[in-house]
Amino acid sequence: MTLTPEALKRIAALTLAHYEHHADEFWQGTRDHDVSQNIAALLQYIEASPPFELLDFGCGPGRDLKTFKELGHHPTGLEGAARLATMARAYSGCEVLQQNFLELDLPDGHFDGVFANAALFHVPCQALPQVLKQLHATLKPGGVLFSSNPRGDGREGWSGERYGAFHDWQTWRNYLLAAGFVELTHYYRPAGLPFEQQPWLASVWRRPTV
Repeated sequence: MTLTPEALKRIAALTLAHYEHHADEFWQGTRDHDVSQNIAALLQYIEASPPFELLDFGCGPGRDLKTFKELGHHPTGLEGAARLATMARAYSGCEVLQQNFLELDLPDGHFDGVFANAALFHVPCQALPQVLKQLHATLKPGGVLFSSNPRGDGREGWSGERYGAFHDWQTWRNYLLAAGFVELTHYYRPAGLPFEQQPWLASVWRRPTV
């Protein structure tokens, strides 16, 4: 099924409206989540000298922005929901770009790393190649992209008020390779549990230097 430009705009608007309306609830539900494994997975593969220029893609209320800043790096947030972007600026003290994932305006070759934690699954499959191309372009050569998404079997559509696409590993891998990334590693979360109790697929990728 091909989505019209109007349908894509509606998907983005309604999904962002959900986060806008539930900003406080979302913050209370996620502020204590431990994503240290994911943060470490991004940082360990960056080969530049710290501090790193980082983009927290879909930063929400700023939990991970603050962590990156406390680690001594230079993080910038990107958030589509205005209320969450305001919360992130106040909580982290970092610059936060308010941008719709489907209407990105990012600098070329600027970031050492992009941290996309529980964000890219909201991008419809039809738009994903373009979004990945833009993330590839905003990384410096050799820069690293981290992503974590709910794993699935290829289904795409509405879950309540939010739109999502739920990829298995091979499908996700194919999208990233087609966008020009080099595969570094992948794993499932939470760590230490049986596969059927690991709903999150995390992966790390590099923009080639040539």
